[in-house]
Amino acid sequence: MNNNDHPNILDTDMELESSLDQFDESEPPLPDPEEMLLLLESPEPAHRMTAARAFCELQDDRAISHLINLLRDGCPLVRVSAAYALGRNPSPDAVEPLILQLNCDWNGYVRKGVVWALGNCRDHRALPSLIDALRTDISAVRLWAASSLGQMAKVGYYVVIAAIPPLIQSLRGDAVSAVRSNSAWAIGQLARELPNNVVYAGAIDALIESLEEDPDMGVREDAKSSLLRVGDPRGLQIIEDLEMEGLL
Repeated sequence: MNNNDHPNILDTDMELESSLDQFDESEPPLPDPEEMLLLLESPEPAHRMTAARAFCELQDDRAISHLINLLRDGCPLVRVSAAYALGRNPSPDAVEPLILQLNCDWNGYVRKGVVWALGNCRDHRALPSLIDALRTDISAVRLWAASSLGQMAKVGYYVVIAAIPPLIQSLRGDAVSAVRSNSAWAIGQLARELPNNVVYAGAIDALIESLEEDPDMGVREDAKSSLLRVGDPRGLQIIEDLEMEGLL
């Protein structure tokens, strides 16, 4: 008797194929930069948006001037796509146009993208606008303004000194826990660049206060993480004490 007489018996030598065997794990190809550069100036908003989004994946200096122009596009979807693309292609030339757009754009999603892009530019000129956004804008923009200020850690000592007080104010007083969490993260990034001075001490005080008193567990965890990253002895001792008491 052979296997052909019993259809339920599998021939172990048979090559069994399935659609899973044909699965292609390679990443899809990147957009063609030459084609996308042309589409940045298309009369169709959908084409301009697609092209701007493509430069969130592509890094090409030739796109920067076009993306800057698209910050003033009549379509907010194009503007926000251009902002994120400039964040992926940071340039000193884009900083002033981004600041201008942050100060005048009515669309919160666009301002959010602009704030994110300014953080990636890591330029001291963005500092006043980022601080203002942290203090006065909608929560989605405040959240990214806090993170963008944290990205200014390597820009310079005086930028760090100026950024920490508004972040402390946000950590202590913002009604939205996600904004407080990002403020805790940003304070940790900036405090690592400071000597042991009064601003540094104030940053550590604010993180410890948040660790001990913030009602949101996520904020407390971010404050703890920042204290651990900074490595301040006082902060580390507080963490150890709270863990011994079972409060962390």
